Amino acid sequence: MATGTPIQAEDTDSPRPGLAARRPVRRPVIWFELALIGVSYLVYSLIRNAVPEHEAVAMRHAHWIWDLERSIGLGFEHAVNHSVNSVTWLIVSMNYYYATLHFVVTIGVLVWLYRWQPGRYAAARTALFATTGVALLGYYLYPLAPPRLMTGGDFIDTVVVHGTWGSMASGDMANVSNQYAAMPSMHIGWSTWCGVLLVLLARPLWVKLLGAVYPVLTLVVIVATANHFWLDAVGGLLCLAFGFGLVTWWYGALPHRLPVAVTRDPAPAAETTPAPAAAPAPAAHGSAPGAQEPVRSSGRAG
Repeated sequence: MATGTPIQAEDTDSPRPGLAARRPVRRPVIWFELALIGVSYLVYSLIRNAVPEHEAVAMRHAHWIWDLERSIGLGFEHAVNHSVNSVTWLIVSMNYYYATLHFVVTIGVLVWLYRWQPGRYAAARTALFATTGVALLGYYLYPLAPPRLMTGGDFIDTVVVHGTWGSMASGDMANVSNQYAAMPSMHIGWSTWCGVLLVLLARPLWVKLLGAVYPVLTLVVIVATANHFWLDAVGGLLCLAFGFGLVTWWYGALPHRLPVAVTRDPAPAAETTPAPAAAPAPAAHGSAPGAQEPVRSSGRAG
């Protein structure tokens, strides 16, 4: 899936035999990656927002999920939403977290992989793209109203109440965004993708800890802001599992089992032409052809 000159991987964990054995690890090319990410996100946004907004169906699905969660004793979204909303500085911070870190952290991890884990970058990027692509099927096949829009749920739309910016589904941005693309949650899909890679690949312990905490905190944020049910998070994890599964089939291993770095193929050895044999020295004057010059002793005669 990556482009560039074929290169040999450093000696690290080897992928399983099979498809990966025939697929060389390639160095990512910066201009291609930037164009691919930009175009892919544009296409994703256009398709996501072009999905028909079936309001009645989306509301029915929302009530069904809410009833299911409460029937199993896990309908905690309402309590979390109202409790956090009562702490203004906290809910405002979560609104901005929801609107910004989703993109900032994901892009940051991609840049880190490109710069310091080039042998694993293409596989990790492919997993992210596959996760996002399959999510589009969920938006189309299962339109779902978020809790803040669900009729009769008494959820608080925290962006509207506190006048913060950034949400693609509240305020002025609601006119250009699909209101009912809540299942699956790509906030969870992307944050877990970031978290898994940081935990498995980063060296500093504090970075690993941040990677482990990030998706958990994101779950709290999407519930507190009433943008998702927790079951939407389960949908995001299933999409991520598909993405990593596709990468395992395509590359023969998960990203963290692929080589860390890559090196260019060594230049082929130049063909050498044997040097011509040196011409024999001319015979001494007066010597017969082919005669050898007598060997002189360096010692005295006895």
